[in-house]
Amino acid sequence: MPKTGGLRAMAFPQPKPQAPQLPQHLLRTLDCKQGAVRAVRFNADGNYLLSCGGDKTLRLWSVSRGTLLKTYSGHGYEVLDVDCSYDNSHLCSCSSDKTVILWDVATGQVTRKLRGHAGKVNCVQFNEEATVMISGSIDGSVRCWDTRSRRPEPIQILDEARDGVSSVKVSEHELLTGSVDGKVRRYDLRMGELYADFINSPITCVCFSQDGQCSLSSSLDSTVRLLDKSTGELLGEYTGHRNTGYKLDCCLSNKDTHVLSCSEDGHVYYWDLVEGSLSLKLSVGKAVVQSLSFHPTEPLLLTAMEGHVQVWGAEPEDSKEEAAI
Repeated sequence: MPKTGGLRAMAFPQPKPQAPQLPQHLLRTLDCKQGAVRAVRFNADGNYLLSCGGDKTLRLWSVSRGTLLKTYSGHGYEVLDVDCSYDNSHLCSCSSDKTVILWDVATGQVTRKLRGHAGKVNCVQFNEEATVMISGSIDGSVRCWDTRSRRPEPIQILDEARDGVSSVKVSEHELLTGSVDGKVRRYDLRMGELYADFINSPITCVCFSQDGQCSLSSSLDSTVRLLDKSTGELLGEYTGHRNTGYKLDCCLSNKDTHVLSCSEDGHVYYWDLVEGSLSLKLSVGKAVVQSLSFHPTEPLLLTAMEGHVQVWGAEPEDSKEEAAI
């Protein structure tokens, strides 16, 4: 019998890992007809998107068809942020009218309208079970609201920020906040501990990396920074975009390969997370790209500019249809 050891010893080349696909093909543009779109967000599974309007409304859209499914009216001033519960049954939104609203998705009815902030509420998010809504305001406070009880006051108030809170993100037992005072704060709610990293420029957006090891923050010095969550060590700085006067979003791609940021020059910037080099400068239009949202599992991106929302994919729509056929 011939020996096969030689075959085993032969080195077959490993397949090259596929380069991550970056959303750069415009699939559709939604004319939201709700004034300026202040924020755009995917829902938990990425099948729907939500747009926050300057006309006091929220709108729910199908991502694949670009069709309007429902309009939510109840705020007294422009809507600034929205989040959808994990089971798609509820929305929470916040507004310049100083309120946080809990909505029933199916009926479009206001379930709870919560007052307590002393100024406009910039950001809002559910915890993972959607039992708590966390809101951050220009009044410098973060308030935690119980979604199941009827009590009108918050269950907890975090008032460490010395200026307005621009961004909040929740991950399991941790809460990440960004403030105009230039600090990124991380609250370990289980241990009752607070960690703060001083960026020295007003923070416009914060988020966790998908693996939970890092935090990302954008600030008004036109810089996005990646920090090691536990040590505060600066792991990366990403520059080239313009962010000097607006509250703009930043995020990570769904696989943590790229850092993305809105820009005041009408582009979305993609940087390679590890190398820090610019991978793509995506032209959206002539105005400020106000908001963005990356799909939870697929290479899809939402952007908002003036009164429109753009849906971007890694491949043109017609090539996807041909592949399906």
